[in-house]
Amino acid sequence: MSPQRRWFNVSPLPLLSLLCLALTPLVEAGADVTMGVAYEDVTSVGGGVRACVEGAARGEDGVNYCRKLTPQETLKLKQGAEDLVVLTIRRPGDDAFKRFLRSARVYGYKVKVLGEEGEGVEEEVGGRRRIQLLQEALALLKEEKEDRLVLYTESVDVVLSGGPVRVVEEMGEADDVDVWVAGDTTCWPDRNLDEQFPKVEKGKRFLNSGGFVGKVSVLNKLFTEEGKEEMKNLEKKKKEKKEEEEKTEEEEEDDKHALQILFNRVYLKESLRRKYKIEIDHAAKVFQNLNDAVDEVDLQFSGREGYLLNLVSGSVPIVIRGNGHAHLILNTLGAYLARAWNPEDGCRACWEDMIQLKDAEEWKESEEKKEKAKQEEAEELSGKKEVKEIPKVTVGLFIEKPTPFLQEFLDRIEELKYPKKMIDLYLHNAIEGHKETVDAWVESNTGLYASLKYIAPEEDVKEWHVRNGVIDHCLAKECGYLFVVDSEAQIMNPYTLKLLIEQNRPVVAPLLIRPYKAWSNFWGAVTLDGFYARSMDYMEIVQGQRRGLWNVPYVSGSYLVQAGVLANPRTRPAYIRNLLDPDMAFCENLREKGVFLHLSNRVEFGHLVNNEEFDLSRLNPELWEVERNRWDWERRYLNPAYPESVAENTTVEMPCPDVYWFPVFTERFAEEMIVTFEDFGVWSSGTNEPPRALMNFMVRYKPDEQPFLRPHHDTSTYTINVALNKPGKDYEGGGCRFVRYNCNVTDSRVGWVLMHPGRLTHLHEGLRTTKGTRYIIVSFVDP
Repeated sequence: MSPQRRWFNVSPLPLLSLLCLALTPLVEAGADVTMGVAYEDVTSVGGGVRACVEGAARGEDGVNYCRKLTPQETLKLKQGAEDLVVLTIRRPGDDAFKRFLRSARVYGYKVKVLGEEGEGVEEEVGGRRRIQLLQEALALLKEEKEDRLVLYTESVDVVLSGGPVRVVEEMGEADDVDVWVAGDTTCWPDRNLDEQFPKVEKGKRFLNSGGFVGKVSVLNKLFTEEGKEEMKNLEKKKKEKKEEEEKTEEEEEDDKHALQILFNRVYLKESLRRKYKIEIDHAAKVFQNLNDAVDEVDLQFSGREGYLLNLVSGSVPIVIRGNGHAHLILNTLGAYLARAWNPEDGCRACWEDMIQLKDAEEWKESEEKKEKAKQEEAEELSGKKEVKEIPKVTVGLFIEKPTPFLQEFLDRIEELKYPKKMIDLYLHNAIEGHKETVDAWVESNTGLYASLKYIAPEEDVKEWHVRNGVIDHCLAKECGYLFVVDSEAQIMNPYTLKLLIEQNRPVVAPLLIRPYKAWSNFWGAVTLDGFYARSMDYMEIVQGQRRGLWNVPYVSGSYLVQAGVLANPRTRPAYIRNLLDPDMAFCENLREKGVFLHLSNRVEFGHLVNNEEFDLSRLNPELWEVERNRWDWERRYLNPAYPESVAENTTVEMPCPDVYWFPVFTERFAEEMIVTFEDFGVWSSGTNEPPRALMNFMVRYKPDEQPFLRPHHDTSTYTINVALNKPGKDYEGGGCRFVRYNCNVTDSRVGWVLMHPGRLTHLHEGLRTTKGTRYIIVSFVDP
């Protein structure tokens, strides 16, 4: 007669998954955390002279090394590069303007920003005003040196990707050209002029006045004579209209496009085109407009230099412009161009403008790191990093959805290595089912921080309202930064806040991904209507193949915002925009205001949990998250010693012959499993009815119910037996006896696996439980 057992009827999938995990390695504890981070400075410019390769695309500085130069030609190129001046006009967008100036500085350009101080910062400079400013600047430059080259370009949507030598060389190779204007795919602003532009076999047929280069003497003459003519035409057109106090829409368009209209008129009139020797840069040798041309270029690297190759013409353009809808593409490319990133050094631009915070007790490390501190002090003295006082930070915590592993989320906020008296907490919990956990955490942390504002579920405040409220709260507390963390963001690196502050960017987010997935807290690109699109480098960034600081259109989950962005009415973010979700509204509003959203994956910061189907109605609901949130499930429920116990060449404890004993689960797992099974409360009658658990089940031994199990073999290749409670504390007696070897295992360890062969060799029995209740999980395994 077969032995009797009491079975617990349970859905097999979760339990089967739990036990199968015992056979797979655990993600090593701390594997995604970098402690005591100190970045290594790699700001030196690499590269070197590239040898001549016939037919190869130009890379590095782009100079044609295959063209033999006489000493006189070399001197002329060098002198021309030194004399070249870049003219530009401010436009709204501080971050983009700084990017442009950085690229000019990298290649050694002389840049003159036209207009009065502050002009163009908040509003676009009109077309007529641009012509006037260019007239004045060109006249002065001509007086200084008549044979120099002048390059005009926009600022906020441009990155320079080659040095002035390249510009001089390209102009020198152009036949009978004194002025080169950027090419474009469309005829604008008057499409009726389309047929008047000469046809071209390859390249851009139309022009774009957003970029041109030429001899200063010729440009001065063009703007003096034709610029005045254009002004007269605009005034005449205005007088023909009815006199009104405000500009008509047509007049505003004419003013906006005055520079483009001027160049169209000069180019399309053959006599003027010949007079000024003006040509379009059809092959994008100097100017690359990305609008409607993104598919025509490819980002490539030569040594330590990133550059764009025009796939149509084979050219390596110098002035890269993200005009029209292509400005977000330029943001992506700008993270590489102008020596910002390369495969050998990684992110060189990341080191620029960084700051260093003064020491705090939370950052004191071991003796071996004191030497690193001395090095950082030396950097401070040499001016590499500006040392700042520790700023006040408002940390905004938002629990807007039922979220698994919320306790760990809160614990990791508490573990952030940043002076708590410099943190003002702002916490919104919208979920009633999390109230007990959050209330307990708030109570235990009250008084530890500078302040703590808690908005509970019963206050019933809308998400967009509390998110906008954290901005007001931050400013009222005179914060230096706002650090937003949503409940799905598990900040594993305790130095995250410090590192993001020291990165010194207006908005910067740590990269967070769902473990084992490509899902992250950023979008590399967006569609024209503002929704997700994948960028060319998304997977490389997510997988850590490229590490650095990336200019992206969308971040969520966690990000740091400088107080200057919040306080400035021109850049202040908002979490409401039409019917968009708050995170999308926040990002789109900032993009519209020209604020760059940076994403850092320089080190590991943490990860995201999947909260899409988390069911708070279950008892111990995280137990059911083994598939959706395996990484966090393992951290909570698998014994930290488990990976070592199953590592290669590890000696496993063997209490009886061929019986192996090693840790798998935590005591918390055991406790929650017992409570969950008892809550379900449907146990078998103890008769010989077959179990319905597909070889994974819990067994309950009680003196008055099923105190023991008679000797038997299992229908398995090997059996896993996991103890869930403690002998001598939760029960008396019990254990497992292997009859053939007369060997007993009675001092069971909670969460430890007892693994033994099931058939033939290991006849075994469950020893009598004399007091209390003993629980074990059993799994029959057949590989």
